[in-house]
Amino acid sequence: MKKMILTVTALLTTALAAPFALAAGDAAAGQAKTAMCAGCHGADGNSAMATFPKLAGQGEKYLTKQLQDIKAGDRVIPEMTGMLSNASEQDLQDMAAYYASKTIQMAGAKETALDLGERIYRGGNIETGVPACTGCHSPAGNGNNPAGYPALGGQFAEYTAKQLRAFRTGAHDPANSAARTNDGDSQIMRGVAAQMNDVEIEAVSNFISGLK
Repeated sequence: MKKMILTVTALLTTALAAPFALAAGDAAAGQAKTAMCAGCHGADGNSAMATFPKLAGQGEKYLTKQLQDIKAGDRVIPEMTGMLSNASEQDLQDMAAYYASKTIQMAGAKETALDLGERIYRGGNIETGVPACTGCHSPAGNGNNPAGYPALGGQFAEYTAKQLRAFRTGAHDPANSAARTNDGDSQIMRGVAAQMNDVEIEAVSNFISGLK
């Protein structure tokens, strides 16, 4: 319970205190390089379909890592298989910089379970050991680019919920094709999601979609 919260807090403190190097992408160059991504994510990173995440306004460091992981096979997304095979490290940084320079169009939250979602996001669940999301993702859902923590505010609730379930699967069954395990050696997100039930996941994902 409290141990999980203290562990995440310690990891966050360490990450923020450690030296870091931000990605050095060229947003202008990245625009042409992301043309192949527009069909799913929109020309400016604002996907029209909840199946695909909004990338506009996402942290450059986080996006770069995700692109690196997808290319390396550390994060498996069937729809993107082979798409980054010929991309250089500079290409990935440029693509990330382009999306980071754009403004997200908010998905908007539904009225369903907003109170529960807000309680979890801002205060966690001390009984089950779920820490508040604000520690890494900020009160407004803007994330923390220097630390590589993603912005969440305005993202499709369906997509956020899918990622939380994938991390939860990764905690219990990492070999499962539906598992997501690219949260580093600390396994922060797997540890958090493993303590969440479906109702909590849906509620917090919905609340996040309305954050500005």
